[in-house]
Amino acid sequence: MSENQKQARTLEGRVVSNKMDKTVTVLIERQVQHGLLGKIIRRSTKLHAQDDLGANEGDVVRIAECRPLSKTKHHRVVEILTRANV
Repeated sequence: MSENQKQARTLEGRVVSNKMDKTVTVLIERQVQHGLLGKIIRRSTKLHAQDDLGANEGDVVRIAECRPLSKTKHHRVVEILTRANV
């Protein structure tokens, strides 16, 4: 890898919608500690990703950052980790 290329940040999440054409909505869940109470809290983020692999709802996928593809789409699906039970 040359010095000019950066490693794209990858995230894992669950596909919650695939109703758009070549776009999926991925739910990213993370656990953070509350600042004052110290309790573990679950936080979530929904991201739009370019889907050329054909992911369906319920699939667990790995997404990577890329150049902006549209107003809300800045990630692409790299691989499908597990398929949903249909």
